[in-house]
Amino acid sequence: MEHTEKSHVHTEKGLLGKIKRCLSKKPLPSPTDRKKFDQDFAMSTSFHGIHNIAQNQNKVRKVIWLSVVLGSVSLLVWQIYSRLVNYFTWPTTTSIEVQYVEKIEFPAVTLCNLNRFQTEAVSRFGIIFFLWDIVSKVLRLQETSANHTVSPETLDFVTNHQNFSITEFVKNSGFYLNNDTLVHCEFFGKTCSPKDFKHVFTEYGNCFTFNYGENIQSKNKVSLSGRGLKLLLDVHQEEFTDNPVPGFADAGVIFVIHSPKKEPQFDGLGLSSPVGMHARVTIRQLKTVHQEYPWGECNPNIKLRNFITYSTYGCLKECKAWHIQRLCGCLPFLLPGNGVECDLLKYYNCVSPILDHIERQGLCTMGTHNSSCPVSCEETEYPATVSYSTFPSQRATRFLAKKLNQSQEYIRENLVNIEINYSDLNYKITQQQKAVSVPELLDVGGQLGLFCGASLITIIEIIEYVFTNFYWVLIFFLLKILETIQRTSPPQAV
Repeated sequence: MEHTEKSHVHTEKGLLGKIKRCLSKKPLPSPTDRKKFDQDFAMSTSFHGIHNIAQNQNKVRKVIWLSVVLGSVSLLVWQIYSRLVNYFTWPTTTSIEVQYVEKIEFPAVTLCNLNRFQTEAVSRFGIIFFLWDIVSKVLRLQETSANHTVSPETLDFVTNHQNFSITEFVKNSGFYLNNDTLVHCEFFGKTCSPKDFKHVFTEYGNCFTFNYGENIQSKNKVSLSGRGLKLLLDVHQEEFTDNPVPGFADAGVIFVIHSPKKEPQFDGLGLSSPVGMHARVTIRQLKTVHQEYPWGECNPNIKLRNFITYSTYGCLKECKAWHIQRLCGCLPFLLPGNGVECDLLKYYNCVSPILDHIERQGLCTMGTHNSSCPVSCEETEYPATVSYSTFPSQRATRFLAKKLNQSQEYIRENLVNIEINYSDLNYKITQQQKAVSVPELLDVGGQLGLFCGASLITIIEIIEYVFTNFYWVLIFFLLKILETIQRTSPPQAV
């Protein structure tokens, strides 16, 4: 046991001795050499003012130069601090630019009949409006009242018609667009037809979009302001109906103007044109570019599965579809995705409660960067101005009555005239930009040169000077520590 302790002490002393010998190979400079090193640095550095402090023998001038250098360094530190604080508040500026073009792309126009369903079909399914309110609840546009009591007839229908497809009912019994309902269509002087419209489902049932998605191979553009899309529609009031109880007591057409790459959104954006009216719509194109977080609220990394272009509206639909499909095992009508359509019983027992749960828990939120659906980084909108005039005139009424083989009263109660044109051949870009970018942040070098006459080379000089002194101090203290350890170690036994 005693032999083991002696060996351990001998090994430790030998190791410390080796470290001490290694550190002592290059002797530390003497105080005179260190003083000369400091003087050489002060006389040779490119940091202006330091050599004036070192070489001046007059104490007053030395104090003045010291005050100047310290004041300049203080201003430099303040400037750099202010720039860093400003940069990390992520400031932005907004620029507005108007671009004039020879031709401008025409937007998509989605239109629907305010009377959504065929009267004959509604008479056979008297509860269809209530069912439709439940189904369209997925878009948060038509919610049923919390105090609404489900009638026994409704429960009986839901129980006995579980395979009832709301999709097929709306498609077959909703408003349709054909040569009877689309009396006249003209785009930039050329005749168009129902084939130029794509069928889409919305909260208004069957709707039809001009210049949307795959229908825009030719990239429809207009080259003159005041010319665009002209539509003359027959809403067939007697053939289609709607429920006047929730407020749908109008007759006419509702339409929305949107980007061809995005889904139509009627909530708060729909424009209405009643029967017996000529709606003249003048539009402008407004492009908005948002910055990504932390400068703005957009997230360029979010991609949608069912839509080519990201939009907050499309994102919300996908978010709800994901939660409902996960919890109910089906996809409700009007929401995107590949899955089995929810039957009516699933709507009552699962979809409707899940929608309330999503709303209460905030599972599908929008707006900020950390929400489920942040604002899109780039979006195109079409602000519109609408004016109305009575249509048709008395003479035009007689002409159309003869042409369509209908009475004058029918013409006044069923025809809707819509005209959509650009006000000017230009578009406005509203762009959110970074107020302070990284290159601008690097302008601290200019402040360094202004206040201290220094540069990047000066910083390297100072780093070298500090590192050399630190190295000497470190070696000095290590040697002192080793000497202390060796002095306190017990003597070896002979």
